[in-house]
Amino acid sequence: MPQAQPLSPERRAWLWLVESSGHRPAAQRALLRRFGGPEAVQALPEAQRQAVVGPPARPAEAPEAWARRLAAVEAWQAGAPQRHLLALGDHEYPEALLSLADPPLWLYAEGALDRLAGPALAVVGSRHPTPAGADHARAFAQALAARGLLIVSGLARGIDAAAHEGALAATGGAGTVAVIGTGIDRLYPVAHAALARRIVADGLLLSEYPLGTPPLAGNFPRRNRLIAGLGQGTLVVEAALASGSLITARLAAEAGREVLAIPGSIDSPQSRGCHSLIKQGAQLVETVDDVLEALGAPLAARLAAAVPQAATAEGPVAGPGEATGASGAEPVAEPTAEGHETDPLLRALGHEPVDLDTLAARTGLDAASLNVQLLALELDGRLARLGGGRVQRRGRA
Repeated sequence: MPQAQPLSPERRAWLWLVESSGHRPAAQRALLRRFGGPEAVQALPEAQRQAVVGPPARPAEAPEAWARRLAAVEAWQAGAPQRHLLALGDHEYPEALLSLADPPLWLYAEGALDRLAGPALAVVGSRHPTPAGADHARAFAQALAARGLLIVSGLARGIDAAAHEGALAATGGAGTVAVIGTGIDRLYPVAHAALARRIVADGLLLSEYPLGTPPLAGNFPRRNRLIAGLGQGTLVVEAALASGSLITARLAAEAGREVLAIPGSIDSPQSRGCHSLIKQGAQLVETVDDVLEALGAPLAARLAAAVPQAATAEGPVAGPGEATGASGAEPVAEPTAEGHETDPLLRALGHEPVDLDTLAARTGLDAASLNVQLLALELDGRLARLGGGRVQRRGRA
């Protein structure tokens, strides 16, 4: 392992202020406004700091604990060349976060910082999506990353993971950023460690929390403001009414970003959050072009110029197993009208979850024949089995 390099005095002062002084973020900002910089704040007697912002929320770290923290951060940064420490005001600090009411004073980043230079879209949704919802997140993210939009999400199970995977599948695309709610050295969920490594190789991990921070429930809603802040818009793919994704959408709206939502089945609890957002004025999204239009004509023109060979998305993005353009950059949809569907079983199935008895009544097939055909569609990746004996089409053929 490379030898740890000491942090500069300014970097040490930033780290001390944010993680060791004991003051809350609002007090840290007040001290910086009053005294001009972290080194000046650290040099003050504690009584003088308290005269401005009151007593700290917790006692400042003892010298031994502060020395251990400093050594851990220096060792982490030395562990790989793509590890970065970002303080507010640094040239590399994400410009999009500066418009937030409370941009983090200190960030840990691992991966390619230059990914943050281009336009971005947050993609969020349920941790327990329907198969169709996960397919939509993956396909939209792949198509939009191929168009030049950086995909931002939170590394959570479900829609987040599908969005990251889709962006990574876009060869030569803009990549993806995962904003996590733990220390950058302590990933959650653990099952996504391999996905996180892929993101570091072709994107960026970002955290505002100290090294070693475990997955505390209160940290995840707070990190959502960074997901919303990094994107020029937030696309909600699936979300229940009581969902962290709706928090992200609200934060995006409060930050002046566009909020977009994909509609779903009226019978699906995972669609109700999106339907609620649409009722409140969120942009209804069915295609990639809907997203680009919502983000504004100048951005759409910029992205089109950057990827002149990308296929236009006249219809919805394709699902798994469907055709892709010759460039591999963007899925090309099959016909969407049910009258154009040549498979009678898929026509009968429609786009919403359905139980086998209903499907048998629609098709006139006996149970044995129906199960044989359903199995073939399942093996072809065009159908998923849900709980309660129901099935649903995958993708949007």
